[in-house]
Amino acid sequence: MKVDELVARVRQWKATTEAPVVIGVVGPPGVGKTTLVDRLIKELNKNSPEPASQQFAHVPMDGFHLSDQELTRLGILNRKGAPETFDVHGYAALLQRLRSERDAVVYAPGFERTLEQAIAGVIPVFPSATTILTEGNYLLLDSPAWRAVRSQCTEVWYCEQDDSTRTQRLIQRHIDFGKSPAAAEAWVASVDERNAQLIRATREDADLIVTLEEVVGAAWLKEVRGPAHGAETI
Repeated sequence: MKVDELVARVRQWKATTEAPVVIGVVGPPGVGKTTLVDRLIKELNKNSPEPASQQFAHVPMDGFHLSDQELTRLGILNRKGAPETFDVHGYAALLQRLRSERDAVVYAPGFERTLEQAIAGVIPVFPSATTILTEGNYLLLDSPAWRAVRSQCTEVWYCEQDDSTRTQRLIQRHIDFGKSPAAAEAWVASVDERNAQLIRATREDADLIVTLEEVVGAAWLKEVRGPAHGAETI
């Protein structure tokens, strides 16, 4: 499945339902979720250059990271990025709000990687945007709070990539944003990969498996439905 086929899939959802659509994109750290969604949003909105008229919006989960101050208070700063380090209830509430009829801009939080902090109110979601692509690590996690997030999604895609490539990209990303090479490798091994294992366990609950053979530049995408879905492999 190519990028244009994913674009067509999103457009088909929009065309077949009057209700707002939320497509969730999940996968382990560093797999390329943001890269994929950014590319899809650019393609989906290519004929609507004015943000206030665009029908498709990107709202990432990363904006719901708890602050370092709060993580320190909770004693879990060393696990930043784990499920318990997010405001999951706030995330679910925002998605629910975006699925409701709106006549004003909804401001969503974003995440500043240089600061490693969430920033409030940096993503305007205009009333024209009735299809939302949201990406994050734990959209399929089987716990009460995260199930509330899943319930707001029309469908959820699981992204995967060769683990060796993904891990090297993830280490480099940590280095690019200020960690030493040794600290980046240690963090990936002790924190990110623990989270990746948790996320991989949710793979079979996805509606669509997207395999990214190359995240930067061209992307080759393949649909795989697991046996639980009763669908063929393409």
